Amino acid sequence: MEKTLKIKLVRSLIGRLPKQKKTIEALGLKKIGHVVEQPDNPQTRGMIEIVKHMVEVVEM
Repeated sequence: MEKTLKIKLVRSLIGRLPKQKKTIEALGLKKIGHVVEQPDNPQTRGMIEIVKHMVEVVEM
């Protein structure tokens, strides 16, 4: 069974760099409190690293 990550947006996108905004959008997050499940792979981990100060991650 493939591992997944639950990613929750906990900080606002206001005043963030364009790269960070695009990364949040690519993860599928829309607004504060929104939670998505993504596969646990190097690509997803790399995106999380860019916005780690704005999200909470739970390994499933």
